[in-house]
Amino acid sequence: MLAAMVLYVCANGTHFGGLPKPIAHPCGRAAKALDDAGHSYQVKKVKGGTLKWWTWPSRSRDRAEVRELSGQNAVPILVLDDDTVINGTDTIVEWARSSSAV
Repeated sequence: MLAAMVLYVCANGTHFGGLPKPIAHPCGRAAKALDDAGHSYQVKKVKGGTLKWWTWPSRSRDRAEVRELSGQNAVPILVLDDDTVINGTDTIVEWARSSSAV
């Protein structure tokens, strides 16, 4: 059995992805692109927001798994069934559109 894709997102999760790009949340945009393309995936929320200064002391620990997978602390990242990692909203959106499951 193949493992499901996993989308790592911040604490805001997959919300606000349908808003226009300048104000849409990056994690939400990635999730919306995957949904629109018909992909099945799991969501894994991680703590430690960039603009949430009170999370900075624990951010490195909270995002250790993301860093191990992608080499960076930033989300969203998408881990495909074959363990390929796709970093960043625009790259995930582009991948989702080019590999549509519908």
